[in-house]
Amino acid sequence: MGMEQFKKIAIQAALKGGEILSKHKGKVKNIGYKDEVNLVTEVDKISEEAILQIIKKNFPDHAILTEESEEFIPEGKKSKSIHKWIIDPLDGTTNYVHGLPIYCVSVALEENGKIILGVVYNPNLDELFVAEKDKGAFLSWGKTKRRISVSQATQLSKSLLATGFPYDIRTSKINNLDHFANFYKKAQAVRRGGSAVLDLCYLAMGRFDGFWELKLSPWDTAAGSLLVEEAGGKVSDFLGGPFNIYLKEILASNGKIHQQMIEVLKLSL
Repeated sequence: MGMEQFKKIAIQAALKGGEILSKHKGKVKNIGYKDEVNLVTEVDKISEEAILQIIKKNFPDHAILTEESEEFIPEGKKSKSIHKWIIDPLDGTTNYVHGLPIYCVSVALEENGKIILGVVYNPNLDELFVAEKDKGAFLSWGKTKRRISVSQATQLSKSLLATGFPYDIRTSKINNLDHFANFYKKAQAVRRGGSAVLDLCYLAMGRFDGFWELKLSPWDTAAGSLLVEEAGGKVSDFLGGPFNIYLKEILASNGKIHQQMIEVLKLSL
C-alpha cells in the first residue's frame, strides 16, 4: 500500500476529527484534568475514537500513538510495525473549552522512525495542511490548493515568533519564561496561541518566522515539524542538533534566523 493511500486516509481521518470538534463546539459538558492545568474533555476522546476507527479499519497492522490512549500495537505482532500513526485529536483543548477558535486535529505517519506524512486540519478556517516527505507542503481550503513556503525574514529583530509554556509551569523552574523574556527583547514580537501544531503550520506558511518550545510530546510536533521542513524551513534542538519528535525541545524557523534564535536560547541554557 503506497503513499497515496496513506495520504487519503490521513486526510479523511483529520477531516472527520475536525467535523466532530465543530459539531460539539460550545457544548462541552465533561471537563477533566490530567494535572493542575492540563484539560481533557469528552470531545478529545470522541474525536480520537473516530480517527482511530478509520486508521484501524484501513491499516490494521499499523501501530498507533495518540495523546489520549496508550500506544496501540497490532495484536499478535512479535515486533512493532514499521508504520506508526501519531495522532492528536484536539490540539488546543483549553482554547476549545473557552471558545477561542485556535485548535486543530493532527495526524502523522512514521515509517522506520522517520515522519513521512503530516496532515493538520483547522476546522475554524477550513485549513487543511498536508506534507509528504520530499514532496513539499500544501494548504487547501475549499477547492483552493497551493504550495506553501516559509518566510524570507533574515533579521530576528524584524521577526514574529511563536511559543508556548509547559503544563508544569507552576512547579518547574524549567518553564520557558526565561527564553520568552529574552526573545521578547530581541524579536519584533512573540505570540502564544495555545496550539503548538498550528504554530508550526503557520510557520510553514510564513505567518510566523520562528518557533521554540519545550516539554512537548510526539503528537505535538510530528506533523508540524514535517510541514516546516517541506516548506523550506529548519527544525532542530535548541543548540542546532538533529531533531526528532521524541525530544523534549524543538526549535523551528524559516532557516534564515535559526542561528540567531540559537544564540538567544543559549543565554538561558
